[in-house]
Amino acid sequence: MRTRQTQHRSKMTQTQTNIPAIHQFLAGFAHGDAISNEARVLRSIFRSWGCRSEIFCETKRIMPDLRKDARDISSYATDAGSDDITLLHLSIGSVVNDFFAGLACKKAILYHNVTPAHYFLPYQSITSAELARGTAQVKALSQTADVVLADSRFNAIELESLGYNNVAVFSIVLDLARLRAKPDARVIRRLRDGAVNVLFVGRCAPNKRIEDLLTAFSVFQKTVQPESRLICVGSHSGLERYYHLLLSMTRELKLKDVTFTGAVPQAELNAYYRVADMFLCMSEHEGFCIPLLESMIHDVPVLAYAATAVPETLNGSGILFAEKRFDLIAEMMGRVTKDATLREAILVRQRKRISAFENRDASAEIRRRLSPLLDATGRDA
Repeated sequence: MRTRQTQHRSKMTQTQTNIPAIHQFLAGFAHGDAISNEARVLRSIFRSWGCRSEIFCETKRIMPDLRKDARDISSYATDAGSDDITLLHLSIGSVVNDFFAGLACKKAILYHNVTPAHYFLPYQSITSAELARGTAQVKALSQTADVVLADSRFNAIELESLGYNNVAVFSIVLDLARLRAKPDARVIRRLRDGAVNVLFVGRCAPNKRIEDLLTAFSVFQKTVQPESRLICVGSHSGLERYYHLLLSMTRELKLKDVTFTGAVPQAELNAYYRVADMFLCMSEHEGFCIPLLESMIHDVPVLAYAATAVPETLNGSGILFAEKRFDLIAEMMGRVTKDATLREAILVRQRKRISAFENRDASAEIRRRLSPLLDATGRDA
């Protein structure tokens, strides 16, 4: 229970700043997680306005070395004022979503999509259940928030189909400084050996269809470019059954030089992008797909299956394919490697696409999106 001294200090803080607090709710808080990275950037923006701003999550869902950077959700009930704003990052089933629904403060939702549960059912029943719960919670939250945002038009349309009104698109905010940080020199020295480096970045998850990635790479390595390697960067924690299926498939296809790195520090991730000759994505379900943009920042040509939000994220850049014709995909991979004119044309379009994210004023954009809540307090950040 909050003490009188704490209550007094909280009231004094709001009186001095004359600005509502803007806090964020997350289902999980971790290194390398796109939503966590965005929450940090938004917190910096909110604090730059003079707002009190914290990130709240279940402690058990916060990585141990980040527990000083986020607070347990249980501490929020005594900290929230009626004029405060709470922004929920909605992406999976969580007690955080139910907690959010019962708040008496001003509320906003930022929807990142919930992956359909059926992808995970054969490999991880717990995750599948969390996703199914998340889908149900998304439906239940349709009338609970004053402002509703989605990070892609694809996600906005999904919310509208579930009864949400006035859904606005607020594209993902990138931590550009993190993405441009110094790469790991050891990784670069090891992988710059003349082989063609095919990269995929993303959690080792069934919706990513990494088995199709292996098949495409198999055709590429055996018929187009023998001196090639496939690098898959992303955590397989909790999805060991799917991961071992992929390892078995790698052996059955007799592939050489395939690496599943697991989760890596930012410097190593930047190094993998630095040495990549192309980024290949075979995913069947993406609410946005941030690694596509990360590839553009590092000037890596993107080839991607045109599913869900991927065409919207690329927006005319990269190379999209509507069918998984592995022979044709392998042939195009070869052209991207060998045809300097084609490669440069791809990169020119990608640079134009990523410039929209590099040059945006995210602070002004999120302030405009939250203006109904800020104006309702009688104070403007």
